[in-house]
Amino acid sequence: MEYGTSQRTPRIVVIGGGTGLSVMLRGLKEKPVDITAIVTVADDGGSSGILRNEMQMPPPGDIRSVLTALADVEPLLSLILQYRFQVGTGLAGHSLGNLILAALTDITGDFVTAVQEMNRVFAVRGRVLPASNQAIVLKAIMEDGTLVVGESKIPKADGRIKRVFIEPANVTPLAEAVQAIRDADAILCGPGSLYTSLLPNLLVPGIVDEIVKSKAVKLFICNVMTQPGETDDYSVSDHLDAIYDHLQQHLFDYVIVNNGEIPPQVQARYAEKGAKAVHLDLDEVTKRGYRVIADRLVLFRTYLRHDAEKLSDHIYQLVESWMLRKK
Repeated sequence: MEYGTSQRTPRIVVIGGGTGLSVMLRGLKEKPVDITAIVTVADDGGSSGILRNEMQMPPPGDIRSVLTALADVEPLLSLILQYRFQVGTGLAGHSLGNLILAALTDITGDFVTAVQEMNRVFAVRGRVLPASNQAIVLKAIMEDGTLVVGESKIPKADGRIKRVFIEPANVTPLAEAVQAIRDADAILCGPGSLYTSLLPNLLVPGIVDEIVKSKAVKLFICNVMTQPGETDDYSVSDHLDAIYDHLQQHLFDYVIVNNGEIPPQVQARYAEKGAKAVHLDLDEVTKRGYRVIADRLVLFRTYLRHDAEKLSDHIYQLVESWMLRKK
């Protein structure tokens, strides 16, 4: 592919959190683009939950994963950042990257400053920003009316999610995140857990308003597999409907989805955990006004993952053509 056909480097804002986002960013950072990742601060489980409670700081886990994905460092240093202690009183379960972020927060007195220092020290290609400088509590109302409190508890609630919401409801969005959206040529949402990674960012007041006002091209990257406890039996249009129902806004111009076959033995392995391939109901998606880019976008090693290189090629081509049309 030839790069650089537009007059300047495309500015891409990516919104989400979790493993799926990190996988995609490892491919996207190899393109000639300026990336800003806006990451959720609703995590309350594991190492992040402990640090959140004991140090009264936003949870560092998703931030650390995305920083590691975008860091321009030796592979060994990436492994060190992701290293999780297996033994040790008080240490077991903590990732070293989370502890470094906690230490920098304590040293600088501010979580956002700590993240900025991590951006600098680890030569991050682009920027990683929390959606807010405040920790957010994610809550869910289930279809049976049950209230579930806590991001880590929602997928384990053994029911269908009706709606999620955040507290405090009037949390302040990070000013740098808002400005990044205003400056963006492209805004990407996903891949990632629909209710516990994507929506917590979009529910931060002001974020969606800025996305709606933006002239950037807006893309939703749909998960390859359903997520047990969150998106059981969801099709592509179900994912989009859930976002619309929460925000009452049609956010995206394009939807990027996998249409490649998943080997039966891989499907069987995921079925044991209650997951299956997200069905592309193309007619329903296009009927809602979305344009669809479908391709074989999966790789299977230990787990199914997006093909980061192929996905990034689609994103880059789309952003380039959008910018050229705007001239």
